[in-house]
Amino acid sequence: MSDGIPCLWMRGGTSKGAVFNAADLPRDQDARDALLLRVMGSPDPRQIDGIGGADPLTSKVALLSVSTRDDADIDYLFLQVFVDQTLVSDAQGCGNILAAVGPAAIEMGLFPAVMGETRVRIHMVNTGEVAVATIATPDGHVTYHGDAAIDGVPGNHAAIPLMFRGIAGSMCGALLPTGNVVDVIDGTDCTLIDNGMPCVILRASDFGITGTETRDDLEQNATVKARLEAIRLKAGPLMALGEVRDKSVPKMTLVSAPLAGGAINTRSFIPHRCHATIGVFAAVTVATACTLRGSPAARCAVLPDDGRFRVEHPSGAAEVLLEQGGNGQITGAGLLRTARKLFEGRVYP
Repeated sequence: MSDGIPCLWMRGGTSKGAVFNAADLPRDQDARDALLLRVMGSPDPRQIDGIGGADPLTSKVALLSVSTRDDADIDYLFLQVFVDQTLVSDAQGCGNILAAVGPAAIEMGLFPAVMGETRVRIHMVNTGEVAVATIATPDGHVTYHGDAAIDGVPGNHAAIPLMFRGIAGSMCGALLPTGNVVDVIDGTDCTLIDNGMPCVILRASDFGITGTETRDDLEQNATVKARLEAIRLKAGPLMALGEVRDKSVPKMTLVSAPLAGGAINTRSFIPHRCHATIGVFAAVTVATACTLRGSPAARCAVLPDDGRFRVEHPSGAAEVLLEQGGNGQITGAGLLRTARKLFEGRVYP
């Protein structure tokens, strides 16, 4: 691979990552992961010898291929390349990078565009579910120009609606893997929940904080981070995730009352660093927890009348649309994201 590897550098939602045709990378997982570590420049806090951005949100990879499933067009494997560890993880999906998959698949010639809008059915290999992305293709080509804005991303871009079905228990096998709305771990009320992303949801006030602290303040709060990690390590087996010391799930989300007219306010750890925003599937999972009576989230939430849950985070809010059946059960979820192609070329490991 001395001649380089074809690569798209894409922003998807509030993340950035390298997008590859899976066929261009080694089939052997160890060889593939070693190559991706070199590409990103890990392990190194600055990722100075690679294209990574020295932050978990900008050290991500998407591997795409034409799907072999009848109900999908594209297979999407998400890989988190750790910044300062020799670790590449497929233990979770990424809904932000998911927003870039449809445009990238069209750009790479893996899926044909049509005039107007192109619907791409995306098999999320990490979890097995299928998402449908609608891409603006006004002249049969992807456009990134539009009027949509999402918090955490400057400017306006073409809207990419994402719709999900059947994501409950994506990694844990059930929406509530313990069967309980509330579990008590180390004396703290928690909701262990997975509606697209395994999350442990806790009240910020139970940690002696307001939940309005800045990302930097929380990064420096060793006491809170140590308590969260202790709970996370115990929650992992309860959520059928096994030993999670070296895994990127479950995410740890502190919730508090909304500040800006939303449904709930959050500070999310992914899992050891505080997120600048909140992940797509984490936002869906938090919004779902708001509907569970007696949960830490429900005690803080202001439920909307129209099913649109604005999940507040340090950079603004993510709007989640929840569809509920007659018994209150969540039957579907959607989110609006944007994406942009930043660079197309060859990367040299």
